[in-house]
Amino acid sequence: MALSLPGAASTPAPQAPPPKQAAEEEDDGDELLPAMADDDFAAQSNWNRESKDNLKVLMDNFSPAQYERFEAYRRHALPKQAVRKVIQQSLGQQVSQPVAQIVAGFAKVFVGEIVEKARKVQERRGDRGPLSPDHLREAYRMYQEETGRVGAARPLRAKKLFVR
Repeated sequence: MALSLPGAASTPAPQAPPPKQAAEEEDDGDELLPAMADDDFAAQSNWNRESKDNLKVLMDNFSPAQYERFEAYRRHALPKQAVRKVIQQSLGQQVSQPVAQIVAGFAKVFVGEIVEKARKVQERRGDRGPLSPDHLREAYRMYQEETGRVGAARPLRAKKLFVR
């Protein structure tokens, strides 16, 4: 039952499409979604396949010492609970397991960069054997010099805002 205002022309209320037409519209929408998902899946699987192929080419060209270091890098991970504890102590609040896992991943990359720099320091000095604390300290100093202070979003040498 439609109410009409005085002086207003009465217009018929819009009617729902017949059931057959509504069902056809829903089917058209359903057909597009899986096709889009299939395209995304195909693109993702193609990217994964290319990444694996590139890694295989890289690993085939490793020297035995590089291959051994790479395998050690892949096997080891920072303990997630220990990382989570350090984060919680630093921030003073609870963090989720996925956040701790992400921070552990970044920390692993950071440690890898420091070790690579320490290897270059060791090679430059003509030292042999395992890395020494001096090599690591020098690598960390070089890292700070290149990137600014560690943990900064921008290098220390960048333009400073809000300076008096």
